Amino acid sequence: MKEILLIKNGELALKGLNRSTFEDMLIKNLRRKLSGILECDISKSQSTIYIEPKNPYADMESAYGVTCDFQQLIKVEGIGIREFREQHVYFEEYTAVIVSSRLGIDHFFRLCEEARYTVPQTMHYYCISEAVGNYLQKYIQYRKRKVFASENNRFEDLLPAMFRRPNEKYLMVLSDVHNDDDLNMFAENNIKVQPAIMYRTVPMEWEKDKPFVYDMIVLFTPSGVAALKKNFPDWEQGDTVIACFGANTAAALEEAGFRVDIKAPSAKYPSITTAIKDYLEGQE
Repeated sequence: MKEILLIKNGELALKGLNRSTFEDMLIKNLRRKLSGILECDISKSQSTIYIEPKNPYADMESAYGVTCDFQQLIKVEGIGIREFREQHVYFEEYTAVIVSSRLGIDHFFRLCEEARYTVPQTMHYYCISEAVGNYLQKYIQYRKRKVFASENNRFEDLLPAMFRRPNEKYLMVLSDVHNDDDLNMFAENNIKVQPAIMYRTVPMEWEKDKPFVYDMIVLFTPSGVAALKKNFPDWEQGDTVIACFGANTAAALEEAGFRVDIKAPSAKYPSITTAIKDYLEGQE
């Protein structure tokens, strides 16, 4: 439910074996035309080209007269191959990978390379969303029969596909900060999943001379909440609006003593940008 531009290729879908050549030419032209106009990621899947803005807040700034200040509160560090091996996880023992983010995909293939393991073409991928599934094209030739993606950002949606493959052996890519809800859900459905930590989140220090004064703060992960508390242990929320994405982030904020004013996703607000836009419209 992200804000993306969808471009239907039309007659390109009628091309034969050389269709990918025409698609690549179109993508190249799109990148050239959009250069200097829109910073975006471009990918293709099933005769559709996806253009996803890297900054979904750009139109919000011009429409509502606000300024968005992007500050990195956490950074991601990959687990080294030596540390990974201490988990006694061996890639060759698994036939499927479960991933919940693009970061997870990046670090899975990074560790495979460091372990000198060639990922077989028969590997199956179970993804939390179509956007994550499409990102696999960076590493593999996308095939619908080996990439399964939820349409509702829930791994529960993938259970029917898993039940059809009782002999599948699953490896789930995780960060060091995660909850076990999905792992418990798989266990309750008699699906054995091996968790594997492949990257970690680390708080970053705030610039000493940079003031921390905002009308609204938007947080996306519990790690971001922890970084906020670490950098500003005495900060009081007052009238500052706090928006967050994800139930775990909301829970971390409330546990830390903060008031959550805007939450997503929900039935009304599938994305954090739609929730913030609705709030801003109410302030006009």
